This record gives sequence, C-alpha cells and structure tokens, in this order.
Amino acid sequence: MRTRFHALLLLAPVAACTADAPSPEPSAVRSASDVTDAVLEAARPDGNWLTYGGNYAEDRFSTLDEVTRENVDELGLAWTYDIELRGGVEATPLVVGGVMYISSPWSVVHAIDTRTGERLWRHDPGVPRIRGRLACCDVVNRGVALYEGKVIVGTIDGRLVALDAETGDVVWETLTIDPNEAYTITGAVRVVQGLAIIGNGGAEYGVRGYVSAYDADDGELVWRTYTVPGNPADGFESETMEMAAETWSGEWWIAGGGGTAWDSIIYDPDLDLLYIGTGNGSPWSRSHRSPGGGDNLFLASILALRPQTGEYVWHFQTTPGDHWDYTAVQPMTLADLEFDGRMRRVIMQAPKNGFFYVLDAETGEFLSGQEYIVQNWAEGLDLETGRPTERPEAVHAEVWTLITPAALGGHNWQPQSFNPETGLMYLPIQEGWVERSEPPDWVFTDLAIEDHSYGPAVSNLGLRSRYGARDDAGFLVAWDPKAQEARWTVPQLGYWNGGTMTTTTGLVFQGGGDGRFVAYDAETGDQLWDASTGLGILGGPVTYLVDGRQHVSVAAGWGGARGRSGSPYGDAANYEQRGRVFTFVLGGTEPMPTPQRKRPANVPDLDLPTDAESLERGAAVYGRYCGICHGGGGGSEGAMPNLQRSTDIVHRNFEDIVLGGSRETQGMPSYEGLLDSEQVRLIQAYIVSRARETLAAAAETPADGDH
Repeated sequence: MRTRFHALLLLAPVAACTADAPSPEPSAVRSASDVTDAVLEAARPDGNWLTYGGNYAEDRFSTLDEVTRENVDELGLAWTYDIELRGGVEATPLVVGGVMYISSPWSVVHAIDTRTGERLWRHDPGVPRIRGRLACCDVVNRGVALYEGKVIVGTIDGRLVALDAETGDVVWETLTIDPNEAYTITGAVRVVQGLAIIGNGGAEYGVRGYVSAYDADDGELVWRTYTVPGNPADGFESETMEMAAETWSGEWWIAGGGGTAWDSIIYDPDLDLLYIGTGNGSPWSRSHRSPGGGDNLFLASILALRPQTGEYVWHFQTTPGDHWDYTAVQPMTLADLEFDGRMRRVIMQAPKNGFFYVLDAETGEFLSGQEYIVQNWAEGLDLETGRPTERPEAVHAEVWTLITPAALGGHNWQPQSFNPETGLMYLPIQEGWVERSEPPDWVFTDLAIEDHSYGPAVSNLGLRSRYGARDDAGFLVAWDPKAQEARWTVPQLGYWNGGTMTTTTGLVFQGGGDGRFVAYDAETGDQLWDASTGLGILGGPVTYLVDGRQHVSVAAGWGGARGRSGSPYGDAANYEQRGRVFTFVLGGTEPMPTPQRKRPANVPDLDLPTDAESLERGAAVYGRYCGICHGGGGGSEGAMPNLQRSTDIVHRNFEDIVLGGSRETQGMPSYEGLLDSEQVRLIQAYIVSRARETLAAAAETPADGDH
C-alpha cells in the first residue's frame, strides 16, 4: 500500500474528445491550476460543472445569470441524447471543455457534444449482468469524477475504472472489493488531493462497510478506513475501531455489521477534512445484530477523516443503534452560517430519519436539528447533543408496528441544493409508512455468491415489512437551516422525485417522477416553467455555458429503489421508460421526442401448461428469480419490462432470452445453471396466465361514459 501523496492538484481541463469534436469553450481553455482554483473558490466563472455537487461545498448553486425568473418560460429544447438502457438514471452530468460526461445504468459512461447532443464515445465496463442481483436498489450509478484528462467511474461489480477523456479507452482499472462478498458501487467518485475516494453498498446482504482512497494517476490503493468494527479476535485496524467495538454486543461481525458508505462524500479544503456518510446495519434489526444493545458506531453517522490518510477526526451519529434503515449517507452541503452571533462553517444534512441537522464542520458539534418531515420513531432531539429520544413503541418486535419514515426515508440519495443568497436549502422529501415486525427465530443466512442465491428478494434484514397501510406522498420543500423551518412546500404528484439545482437568479430546477422538468421561484415556490418528457426524472440538473449561452440539462430515466418495478406518475405512467438526457436553452426549438407508449397485455398462441399445479410452481420460481425486477405476475409498471406485454417474438425466443442470454447487453442476464428449460417454461406459463387475467379484467372495466 503506497503512502505518497499528491500536491493539491485536483482537476484538469479535459481535451476535446475526437478530431471531429467541438473545440473547448473559449473560457474553458484553462491550466490545471486554474481549474483547481475554480473548485477551491466554489465558483464556476467559465460555466463548467466540474464536480458531482458543482463544487466542493456541493451546494449545486450556479452563478450563471442568463436564465432568470422573467425569461425562464422561454426555455425550449436544444437537444436530447438517448442513453438506450432501462433502469434508474441517477447521475449528475459533468461538463467541461464543451463535453458532457455522464454515467448510466450498468455503470456505462457517455461523452456527449454539448453543442449538438451527439455521442463522442461510450464505454461499457462489461459488468456481468447477473451481478445485478446484488444491487438491492437497481443497477444505478450517480456520477463520474474528472482528473487530469481522465474520467473515473465506480462499477456495480466493485471496480474503479479510469477512462481517457478524449477516447473513452481504459487508462487503469482496480478492484475495490472482495468479489466473493456482496458489495456493489452505485455512488459518484470524488477526487481529493489526487486521490479517488469511493465507498460501496451491500449492507442488506451481510457485508462490512469501508471507504477507500486510490491514487488517481494509477489506481493503486493508498488507504482504507472501515466504518464498523470487525471480529475482535482478528485484532482492530485502529484505536478508533477498538473504541467503536465497545458500542456493539454479541457476534455482530458474522452478519458483516453494515455501515456501508454508498453515497455521500464531501470535502472541505479550508479545514482539510473529508466527510463520509454511513449507512444502515447488517441486519437492519439491532435486536438480532447487537442483542445487548449499544449505539453500534459508526452506523448512520457522519465521519470526518483526514483525506491524506483516512484517519478519524470526529463523528456525529444521527440514529444511534439504527433499527429502521435510517442511513446517514444522504447528501451533505457545506456553508457559512451565523450561529450565536458569529459565522460558523457548517455541514448540513437531511438523512433518512426525518431530522435536518446543522453541525460545526470543524468539530462535529451539534448546532441545531429539527423534523423536516413527519416521523414517529423519536420524541425529539436533545438540544445540547442532538441525540434522539426513541419512542419505546417504535422499536418493533414481534408485534406489527406502523413506522414513518419508511425504509426509503424522509430524504434519500436525491441531491439537495443550497442558495446562499436566499439562505434556503431545496430538498426533495417524501412521506412514507411501513408496518414492521421481527421474526424471533431469525438467523443470518450466509448466502453464496457463486450460485447467485443472493438477490433483492433474498436478503438479511432480520425483520418483516408490509406497505400500504397509509398513502405515501412527495414534496419539494425550501428549508431554512438557521430557523430550522420550511419557508414553502410544493406537493408533488408522487413519492419518488428528482434532485434540485438553484441559481443566483432566484430559480430552483427539479425533475419529477411524473416526467416533468420544472423551474420554481426560489423565494416563493411558484412554478414558473415546465417541460413534460414522458420519462420519470430522478437525477440532479446542471447548468453551464455553450458558446456563451446558458444551457440547463437533466438526465431522465425511471428506476432506483422505488421505481425498479413501481410505476412513474401522471403522464409518464403511459410510456416505456428508457434513459435520455434533455438539454434546454432560451429560444430552443427542437421538438420533444415522444417515448414509446406501453403496449397492452398479450396472450401468445403457444402450447403452455394451464393446470393449477404448473402455474403454482411457475409462480414460485418466478417469485424467487424474476419478481423483484419485473413486478408481481410479470406486471411491472416501472423501469423493467412488463412481461405480460411481451410480444409474440419475445415469447417465441423466451428460453433463449432467459437461458441463452440473447438480451444480456440490454440488462437481462442468462440464468443458465440457475434455471432449467422446464422451469423457464413454467415461468412463461405463469406470466401468460397473468396476462390473460389482466386482459379479462380490462374487458370487464366499463369504458369512460359507460355506467
């Protein structure tokens, strides 16, 4: 493991991507130190979008001023780019030198000409599609990092890959995980002091969380910091891990412990601190994870580390002894705010548990906290320490207990934005309810990677969940972090919506699960403009200059934890969901493309079993291997194909698709070795039987105007 470190040289302008590519923006032809200065000063004077959150503070605040409250309704489509794949598109694009770089499902990276929307190159890292079974919440990727002519991305199967920004060719590649364990990478890489920083996911399947730093020049590991302690018999990696182990009990290491750092990573160059958000325990239930109690450090925490070494500096735990999957990996934002009559450097976060936190960024001191969404698991926060007071009845046991927020939290991975001029944080939030209970006889199941018994439908949670007791809802809220209150709230059509971006001209941009891309007044929440794309939008918008003109882009693509099999909302519910980038400019005149409308259910003329025993067996096999992606009875209304609508061609080639892997490049892996021909035939028979039921039910439903 190497210990040398780089000087503070973080980003370099990326060269044009081919001989026929556009020349860089005149204002973007800059030296490496110039780009570094732009990030350090939290400014984008050249109109680029250089890092995941726009700058090191990750405030997603733009100083570009061509698009204003007065003219935003003149935005029109400039171009679109077809991502081509199904699955959630959660990435924030990066833009530099006239080129956009964006990741998409299966960790595929695209380089796009920002003038025309034409593809410059596309790199598919070749993730084995069967590894998608280890992705609890879709095969998503939230973004890339730029460093000295390289584009660095993490892959679902746990690799870091550095690509030549001009050609898309691989420069280096390194494996960040043990491939025999159920790790994934879905988060965006951050580059800090020449180090590529990345965490991982997998706490639902029995892993131990950690964050790693790799030399961005060649991919060699520089340091690794674990987020939870391992087996004490093996010794501790540091005094910090020894201290953390005192807050655990039982044999927690058998189930990994969890605490995976699967999303938020942020850096403060003034304090020279790296902040990592950590996740839930493995299993979720602390009764089974740590039966003697304890806070279980560092689950559901913000960790401050030294970026050169990964050394622990401080922590703040949002949910001690997490029992509800209340992760603290949600986006964090740095800002300067006045508290008690003096300016403080603060870090702000709205994690899953329903409370908005403001902490001193240097020390981790709790400054304030308040509910930003309805929650019923805690009485409130201690005003001195920020520690929550749990409600005893919220610690569900064998009795079913109604809990909010649900597992997706009051706020999930969707990016927030902070406008220092309005003093408001623009948060996509959600109200969700779940009933929970714990099986008293639960034991950790050491599932095997090699036979692919892992999967979203087979995980180690240590509890049972059921939904539907109350309706869910989504909102956009403008949150005042000093007053700890909402200034305005906009109800949204559905629960699962996109990230936000705000501007110096008083605008907030956000996409929604209904397919609309909307501009709001940052002061009042009034809607000023919208465009309907027909595709559910989840990712964070960006804005940048092209030939001196301000452009606004957002990536659409329905999926993720909520949308993998669940339907988008409103008009978007009528269309097949495939990823696309939409770019707007004042006076844009390109026509909006119309997505493919959903087909009706189809019953092919095939000789398939129809007897009850065969259909019951088919339902059982389907439920284990297919349902998490394709929905109950094959009737997914989300990102994955609705199998009840499969064409006759698909049905004629059904076995070749399932066992032969003929659609592997589109995301459907081969199940050769997991299923046999007879099982595939039973699955197909079950799907066709459900399609027949769907058509019969539709025929019995009166048309509009009938009584």
